[in-house]
Amino acid sequence: MDSQTSQASQSPHSPQSPHTFQVDLRGLVDLLSHHLYSSPRVYLRELLQNAVDAITARRATQPDAPARVRLSVEGGALRVEDTGVGLTEADLHDLLATIGRSSKRAEGLREARSGFLGQFGIGLLACFVVAERIRVVSRSARAPEAPPVEWTACDDGSYTVRTLPDTERPEPGTTVHLVARAGAAEWLTPDRVRSLARDFGSLLPYDVRVGDEAVTDLPAPWDRSYPSPAARRVALARHCHDLFGFTPLDTIDLAVPLAGVRGVAYVLPAAVSPAQRAGHRVHLKGMLLTERAEQLLPDWAFFVRCVIDTDSLRPTASREALYEDETLAAVREALGERIRAWLTGLAAGDPERLAAFLSVHHLGVKSLARHDREMLRTMLPWLPFETTDGQLSLEEFAQRHPVVHFTRTVEEYRQVAPIASAQGIGVINGGYTYDSELVEALPSVRPGTVVAELDADTVTAHLDAVDPAEELALSGFLAAARARLDPLGCDVVLRAFHPLSLPALHLDDREARHEQARADAEERADDLWAGILGSLRGSAPRARLVLNHLNPLVRRISALPDPELIGTATESLYGQALLMAQRPLRPADSALLNRAFMGLLEWATQSEDGQA
Repeated sequence: MDSQTSQASQSPHSPQSPHTFQVDLRGLVDLLSHHLYSSPRVYLRELLQNAVDAITARRATQPDAPARVRLSVEGGALRVEDTGVGLTEADLHDLLATIGRSSKRAEGLREARSGFLGQFGIGLLACFVVAERIRVVSRSARAPEAPPVEWTACDDGSYTVRTLPDTERPEPGTTVHLVARAGAAEWLTPDRVRSLARDFGSLLPYDVRVGDEAVTDLPAPWDRSYPSPAARRVALARHCHDLFGFTPLDTIDLAVPLAGVRGVAYVLPAAVSPAQRAGHRVHLKGMLLTERAEQLLPDWAFFVRCVIDTDSLRPTASREALYEDETLAAVREALGERIRAWLTGLAAGDPERLAAFLSVHHLGVKSLARHDREMLRTMLPWLPFETTDGQLSLEEFAQRHPVVHFTRTVEEYRQVAPIASAQGIGVINGGYTYDSELVEALPSVRPGTVVAELDADTVTAHLDAVDPAEELALSGFLAAARARLDPLGCDVVLRAFHPLSLPALHLDDREARHEQARADAEERADDLWAGILGSLRGSAPRARLVLNHLNPLVRRISALPDPELIGTATESLYGQALLMAQRPLRPADSALLNRAFMGLLEWATQSEDGQA
């Protein structure tokens, strides 16, 4: 009878015996290696964590106990010995053979819990990622009368435990022996073990060595004493190059004493995309936790890479990332404040270094200034913007112009910049990332500043109207020009403006472009979609071609007697205005340009034939 049938036959109120999960160790090892851990390299971190935790546990009751970890590689086997608290035979059965059980939960050690890095049981189990057999020899410091014990386990899930003579291990502590599994021998070579030990354990508080070579290198580079500030900058720059592969533009000390965080941020020497997630190095109580901590700093601080050591942030289950909680959020905000204070300090006392930084990372500072009015106020004299007066800061531009006009897109700016400049209208290109938001926020940090979006209607309103009598005399010319551009959704107006060399100006706004896009889609759609798109037709103003009555070429075209030739010339002016505004050409625009070019060539050759 199976368990389900047995349970079904019992009374609903009868007690039932509990059942225990059976764990397939090989399946669990496969899960660890392919899903929990990013690389087999973490096996050495787990061994170091176990050794350091064991020493921490022993020192909780014996402060003068030795604190040594020794690693050695012989014949493809790794040996890791520590002077930690050790284990009894009962501990071996209870802790090593039970998945998820932690030696830090042992009785009498709860008060030292905050000093531990990980879980002994699951950490040792992770060694099966590279080893086919694990042998542990240990003697307990809490039960010195107990004999040494040996625990040997294989990756098939079996293990044995036996006691050893006192001579096998006279002093308390633990020694772990690993024998490489097939295909994993490279992870247990002397050079690989030495490299991993240095990477993971350089900031550990105890004496850790691989053979005779010291692994730990304390104090941390940011906590050391240097002969001068210049020497410190040089040393930290070298440290950055060793860790991240670049020489920093500057360094920023990071410290959050309440959260036990110490470290340094390195400013990237080249611009990066704000969307690129930064990878930071985080040590937990000296042990390297991850090299790719993405959530450590605010998103706007994408221009730095940092390395920190902390004793308060929580790791995830794999101990390769940080757990998102209130503590991490508070640390992130505090580190962001430190970077913000560094920027403010540069603005107040070192404008040359600030200018060098902004020439590379102005986008990051603009991102910060969007949400931080104090930072915007501080950076007003420094952040560069593209304007009709050249590259200027918002402060300088606002001092020159009583009204700060701006466009929301680069295309709009290119349309209006030449004519606005000639008319004495100052315009800021707000089409780049964050720029329009910052311009709109200007009055909040500079009271009295007037900010206005510059659109096609505003530009047209600043242009001089043509004398009504002259415009009436040109009504035939304007009718022919409008008839030719009407299918393109573009009106034709006549104005007088400078510079005289500019024959025509193409103006539209977002609403006009939206309406044109709808009309184009309607023309290409089938009957059903054409009907739907037609119902969405808006009343937005159409694009317009503004002809310059002061331009000699426009005057000559307006005097042509042939309406067909006027239409061809108007198409040419339309295409030239689009190109001057650097607008992307639609297929209809490209066809118009080709047609106008060929028409003008045909007209020119016919004229020559007639003269001949």
